[in-house]
Amino acid sequence: MNTALSFAPVVAERDVEVISRPSLSYWRDAWIRLKANRRALVSLYIVIALGVFTVFGPLFVPSASIQDLDQISSPPGADRSAFIVPPYVPWSGVTVNVRDAQGPLEAPGSMTLVGEATTQAVRMFWDPVPGAHGYRVYRNIAHPAPDDALGMPLADVLNPSRVSFEDRLDIKPGEYFYSVVPLDMNGVEAPVYTTLDVRAIRVITADEAVKRGLAESVADLAVGDEVKLKLHVLGTDYLGRDMLSRLMHGARVSLFIGIVAPFLFILVGILYGSAAGFVGGRVDQVLMRFADFVVALPFLLFMILFRILFKIEGGDSGIAPMLIAMVILSWPAAARLVRGQILQIREEGYISASRLLGAKTPYLVLRHMIPNTMGVILVTITFAVPSAIFTEAFLSFIGMGVAPPTPSWGSMCNEGLKTMLTHPHELIFPALFISITVLAFNLLGDGLRDALDARMRSQE
Repeated sequence: MNTALSFAPVVAERDVEVISRPSLSYWRDAWIRLKANRRALVSLYIVIALGVFTVFGPLFVPSASIQDLDQISSPPGADRSAFIVPPYVPWSGVTVNVRDAQGPLEAPGSMTLVGEATTQAVRMFWDPVPGAHGYRVYRNIAHPAPDDALGMPLADVLNPSRVSFEDRLDIKPGEYFYSVVPLDMNGVEAPVYTTLDVRAIRVITADEAVKRGLAESVADLAVGDEVKLKLHVLGTDYLGRDMLSRLMHGARVSLFIGIVAPFLFILVGILYGSAAGFVGGRVDQVLMRFADFVVALPFLLFMILFRILFKIEGGDSGIAPMLIAMVILSWPAAARLVRGQILQIREEGYISASRLLGAKTPYLVLRHMIPNTMGVILVTITFAVPSAIFTEAFLSFIGMGVAPPTPSWGSMCNEGLKTMLTHPHELIFPALFISITVLAFNLLGDGLRDALDARMRSQE
């Protein structure tokens, strides 16, 4: 008996777990990793902002050499008020009859201010001192007591009958202390003096206000009217130059040296290190010993020699010798890094395969080896830029780099150091820009190193 057996097809169902990951290029993956690093991303934005500040900022501000003589060493937010006064009229002063006297000279009984103390003139007179053959007038920005620091001598009034003085020497808005010391017949000061405390206000004539663009016409102004002087957002320096404008123009110099110099000496290091690493052997040893010799050369000494060679004198810009010194003496570090990478890459399988296919040496170096070292090169550049900026700032600070009147952040720090105690903003702002720039590039370099490191990708 034939029994027909029929078998139904068995359909096996399996749940297959599919692991998928979007295909990303090396640089796309690096960008994603960089965006995940907030410090590096903020630093990147700061670097971009500095670039905009440097390139486009000077187009919207006045020249860095324009002086505002009414606002010298003015800090940010300082009072810009000025009051209209009549044009200056010479003052004849005060004279009195004096009498002779015996014995030691006494201090003037009192000092009196004539009119109002203004930046145009400060006029004063004092009580005559019997027996005095003249008077010496001093001015200070602090009270002479208790150490009798009278300040700067302004004039000797050698006529004993004249008991007045008019000060018109570089008066700024603020408080002043005038002291008068009697003189004996030999011109020797008596050990006594009288002090007058005055507070000068800023004034300007109607003609000057119109000339400086503070008003449209003289008819619009009357004596006693208040006008506002030009606004300087970050204040002015000791010559009345706008700090913001000088920071922008100085950024062009500082960042030019800080970016161009690393680009050039790292390019030299790439070519030198690639040649040494690819050739290897005795040639590699000779090339690297020469690199060690360059490292041992003193940078400051070569900077001095290049300044002499370029005949750089006081007041001349030292950008060219500084740039050349950095390029000649700073490439060995990049050469060592690239050489180490080339030594590793040349042993890879795809390099051997390319050789078997007949690839020439230039093709291997330019097509395979150098592109695979771009991560290290980019990180090296980001760390070299702040180093170059700091080097420029240091050399300009000690007078070996960019010299005034050419602005740079380093030279501005050098100038601001002279007025640090009285006008600290002249030092704080350029130092702050140097610090922010150096920190931003360092954090960006640290983020790029993490984003471009292949070993970190393999650990995830």
